[in-house]
Amino acid sequence: MKKATRLLLAGLAPALLVGGCMGTENRGLESVHQPIVTRSDYGIDLAVRGGRLAPGEDRRLAGWLSTMRVGFGDQISIDDPAYEAPGARDDVATMLSGYGLLLANDAAVATTPVAPGTIRLVVSRMAAHVPGCPDYSRDSSNEFNGNASSNYGCATNSNLAAMIARPADLIRGQATAGALDPATSTKAIEAYRKAAPTGNGNIVKAESAKGGN
Repeated sequence: MKKATRLLLAGLAPALLVGGCMGTENRGLESVHQPIVTRSDYGIDLAVRGGRLAPGEDRRLAGWLSTMRVGFGDQISIDDPAYEAPGARDDVATMLSGYGLLLANDAAVATTPVAPGTIRLVVSRMAAHVPGCPDYSRDSSNEFNGNASSNYGCATNSNLAAMIARPADLIRGQATAGALDPATSTKAIEAYRKAAPTGNGNIVKAESAKGGN
């Protein structure tokens, strides 16, 4: 009986070792867990008249933009294949300026034809995430192939995907004119220095209460 048990354990040992080495391999310094960027397009067709938005369409568009909660990172473009409403572009651009946004120069790619007498406003929104994280599929205590942990890179890249304001920058970074703009590089520092301390109001109230007593 003891001999049979020893033989059984001897047979299971290689299987256990192999099982410990299964899972995601991270052989290099660059993690296999990288952000994936997805894009979703949302569109609204607007009636035009006399080259501009038809009466009432500006209110409909304003409600749609508010519902979509457009903001920084969204790319907004107009699809007007027949070039029926050049003035409508100015109407839309004026409305978007209230959100701090500009119309993209590139025309949107329509999945369905744009009906005559209308233009299509398209909001392209990107999102980034790291699939498969967290990943504890590989037992790092029995690592004989020089792999990093199967979870290596998950925290850093997941945080990067969550924090980046423009997920499209993960695909292609912002272009520069070849010169460094100090105003841009110091913008965050200046905002920090000029911000009023958050405790100022409470200190004033405490001092007023103390003087009143």
